[in-house]
Amino acid sequence: MKAFVVRAPGGLDRLEIAERPDPGAPGPGEIRVAIRATSLNYHDLLVAAGHWPAADGRILMSDGAGIVEAVGAGVAEFAPGEAVVSCFFPQWPDGLPHGAVGDFAGTPGDGIDGFALTHAVRSAQAFTRAPRGWGHAEAATLTTAGLTAWRALVADGGLKAGDTVLALGTGGVAIAALQIAKLMGAAVVVTSSSDAKLERARALGADHTINYRQHPDWGKRARDWTGGRGIDHVLELGGPGTLAQSIEAVRVGGHIALIGVLTGLAGDVPTAALMAKQARLQGLIVGSRRQQQDYVAALDQAEIRPVIDRTFGFDELPEAFRYQEGAAHFSKICAAW
Repeated sequence: MKAFVVRAPGGLDRLEIAERPDPGAPGPGEIRVAIRATSLNYHDLLVAAGHWPAADGRILMSDGAGIVEAVGAGVAEFAPGEAVVSCFFPQWPDGLPHGAVGDFAGTPGDGIDGFALTHAVRSAQAFTRAPRGWGHAEAATLTTAGLTAWRALVADGGLKAGDTVLALGTGGVAIAALQIAKLMGAAVVVTSSSDAKLERARALGADHTINYRQHPDWGKRARDWTGGRGIDHVLELGGPGTLAQSIEAVRVGGHIALIGVLTGLAGDVPTAALMAKQARLQGLIVGSRRQQQDYVAALDQAEIRPVIDRTFGFDELPEAFRYQEGAAHFSKICAAW
């Protein structure tokens, strides 16, 4: 079978299609899946570009969606012909985070082989059912970006109708958060440096938008928009370069979900301001299989679909990563085959 791999030490010019043995029939507790699509995340780009070193010949991509072709002994949850989507942490079925999810050693496309391939045989616990009626590329957006937004707002944040949400940027996590928040009856503020992207966010239901390049004090402006009370839930996707403004935006006793590091891996934290706000600053990386199942159950009852900017072919994966590097996309980039 074909698989897209990265050769050490990484780099988009070191991605190649390799021939790998067909994984064969599933063993006990396993399923065989014909993988049909993946979606691109910042973490995938870090691995592919060599900024996050992986083993030589690692098969790329954390997200995978497709069709069950066969089930092994003891598997009752899935049947051949069902659409499924992968889990970012296949070793995290439920409950609180634990030591095994403290790094990416068990994450597809990083510590273990990912889903840039045509067929996979994995534990049945490495997948959940896909939302009813969704295409494979749409389902592939759930594994990382969608579940991160769901956990931040619902599982960790306890989002409820009437709450306010601030989403930084218009990437996959932010747009999924916008859709989830509107589904739950919350009001949403979105930031971007692009007025065109902000217009698209408003078309998806954003209640207020701020161009952070034009307004460096966007945290204060978001708080002022609430009448001075502050934002209930902030999805902090920038990291050290934006955290001070997120703290400025959040309400006293509010919640900041620290998700991204787009502005760097380390920096100063305005601890006095955070203490004064008595806000909860919580780091998170994606979520558990149970949380993904809950998210899929909610999507089965909703009338929303993920926003996909562009879909590439299997052999166009390097081109897809270069498009991602350009940062012109809105929401998700996918590949399907």
